[in-house]
Amino acid sequence: MIFRYQDDKLFCEMLALEDVAESVGTPCYVYSSAAILQAWRAYDAAFGELPHLVCYAVKANSNLSVLKLLADAGAGFDIVSGGELFRVLRAGGDPKKIVFSGVGKTEAEIELALQSGIGTFNSESEGELAVIDQVAGRLGLIAEFSLRVNPDVNADTHPYISTGLRDHKFGIDIADAPAIYARARQFTNLRASGVSCHIGSQILDYSPILEAAGKVLTLIEQLQAEGHAIRHVDLGGGLGIAYKDGENAPSIATFIADLRERVDRAGLTVTIEPGRSIVGNAGVLLTRVLYLKKSPSKQFVIVDAAMNDLIRPALYKAHHTIRPLRATEGAIVADVVGPVCETGDFLARDRELPAVIAGDLLAVESAGAYGFVQSSNYNSRTRPAEVLVEGSSWRIIRSRETNEDLVRGEEPLL
Repeated sequence: MIFRYQDDKLFCEMLALEDVAESVGTPCYVYSSAAILQAWRAYDAAFGELPHLVCYAVKANSNLSVLKLLADAGAGFDIVSGGELFRVLRAGGDPKKIVFSGVGKTEAEIELALQSGIGTFNSESEGELAVIDQVAGRLGLIAEFSLRVNPDVNADTHPYISTGLRDHKFGIDIADAPAIYARARQFTNLRASGVSCHIGSQILDYSPILEAAGKVLTLIEQLQAEGHAIRHVDLGGGLGIAYKDGENAPSIATFIADLRERVDRAGLTVTIEPGRSIVGNAGVLLTRVLYLKKSPSKQFVIVDAAMNDLIRPALYKAHHTIRPLRATEGAIVADVVGPVCETGDFLARDRELPAVIAGDLLAVESAGAYGFVQSSNYNSRTRPAEVLVEGSSWRIIRSRETNEDLVRGEEPLL
């Protein structure tokens, strides 16, 4: 196991996490390089000889060192902004392995992507196709694209991270796709090379992904019969992870094996865009207990990490297992809360925890995805450091912000 107790201390790989906390301070994000590579390689190996591209979804965790680790392993990247493109290129990612998704690409972002030589766009509207064509024409380039189709499949996940129903902002209704592909032939600087689909995130029962894949493959057969040279299918990401003890997450190998049964004979290159399932369980947020407090009906554990550091519990009511860095005796039921001036600032509510005291160090688990990337400076709090563990060694991959960082770019009135 990547995270485990050894001699009553919580370890990441071969490193006691309390050593990082005492050296770097808290709050602090810590990631396991072994866990990240293990998960990415599980996807890559499961596809075997089938032509494929495993594109890491950068939005899950965009630290340059994480991206570099994956780029060196041969990963492609799924991006949703010009900033993410900049990060991937800075980290050494192969432009030809970049897929640019997202509903609101600006003209400047499209131009940067074309100039960088990215592999393809996942386009989400007919208006976007017109802009890509215009920009590509101005640059004297041909842009490859896939339409992101919306198959109206319910991913059975949190409504904020479900993306495959007709009333969602994402994609184009699958029934409208043939007509849009036909009209796209008028654009002389575009080439339709694929079809894309992504129905949501944190999916623990992946049968909806398989259902969506079936609908997309049927659409591709129709498009090919109509003369479109469709060569690849992008089936998105969304595979969930276990956040709770006893929760069962899908096996990557089993998921890809079941997916292959549907796509093996289609003669297509398959792209997939996992994010959370690569980095989610590879990271923890370390925090220190500041105070214990009791009200008439509640016990509170007040820690130095807050909703600005990890917003998932407040935003999604998400569960993150919380463990002490040193094993302790006894148990309490408490809310784990932070210093931010909001009642919604909590990391856990009514949670049974090992008994802790002020000064104890805790690990908020499964925080490698959508943790730091969603952090903020709310309440003028500096954002935490990020650390990467490799075996028994570690290094800071993002320094803790300072108060000067909080006001960088601002100018007081004269």
